[in-house]
Amino acid sequence: MNPVTSFLVFVCVLAAAAVGYLVNPFLALAFLAAAAVIASSLKMANVWQKFVVLRMGKLQGVKGAGLFAIIPVIDSIVAVIDCRIQTTAFNAEQALTRDTVPVNVDAIIFWHVHDAEKAALAITNYREAIDRVAQTSLREMIGSSMLAALLSDRKDADEQLKIEIGAKTAPWGVSVTSVEIRDVAIPEALQNAMSRQAQAEREKQARVILGSAEAAIAGRFVEAAKIYAGHPWALQLRAMNIIYETTKERGATILMPSSMVDSLNPSAASMAFALAGQAAPDPTMVEPAAPARPRPPSGPVLSADNSAEAPLLAA
Repeated sequence: MNPVTSFLVFVCVLAAAAVGYLVNPFLALAFLAAAAVIASSLKMANVWQKFVVLRMGKLQGVKGAGLFAIIPVIDSIVAVIDCRIQTTAFNAEQALTRDTVPVNVDAIIFWHVHDAEKAALAITNYREAIDRVAQTSLREMIGSSMLAALLSDRKDADEQLKIEIGAKTAPWGVSVTSVEIRDVAIPEALQNAMSRQAQAEREKQARVILGSAEAAIAGRFVEAAKIYAGHPWALQLRAMNIIYETTKERGATILMPSSMVDSLNPSAASMAFALAGQAAPDPTMVEPAAPARPRPPSGPVLSADNSAEAPLLAA
């Protein structure tokens, strides 16, 4: 009973009590009868509600929203339809995909009643029917889809389910707003296999990228070698830069071969080679050899009196 009807009934009962106590008890019965008629005939529907009214078994109309009255005993309210958006969760367990993979899928459907008359008269229980239709459509969609498409193209699967379920519920006065797949569970063994496959694919992609990078680097090195071959000073500057970058850290000790120093300063090396060539003797001019210096004997020297002197050490 709505608040307006309750208030009017309370007023009638209070008036019946007052009249019966002060005026006439039989007159109080009239007020009690009025209270009973008000309670059974005056109805109020909220803005989201629709009342389906039958009169002697025939459709009288759909009432709401606001206050309305029916004829007691003759009219009856057979259904109160909530026209707000409703949600229904449904699932499909151990459903086989097109490539025979068992999956468990959880989904949710958003729907609302757009025709209260059909929802009340065309089907016995439209809520239960929506649940059954959603589960059946989900299993049909899983059976016609590959596992990879089911995992990657959820938007397409949602749209397909929305169209299929909406086509089945439209005759009942129910419109499907959207369908969303919340989770797709696959067996653990298959998850491990798919994980290894994805890892192998990533490893393959990484190797391809690394090979492309090596080829690009090799091409750059070839171009740099051609430039250095035509411009030796550029190679010298590059080498000096490398040495600077290597020795700029504090406490670093670098051992550099002399050949590397010569390669870094080709002008000094060329000058050194030129001076060395000027200092070399002319093979056509031969200087006279100096007289040979007598070498002292290495053994003991005997004097006239045949006495042994101390041995002389050669310088």
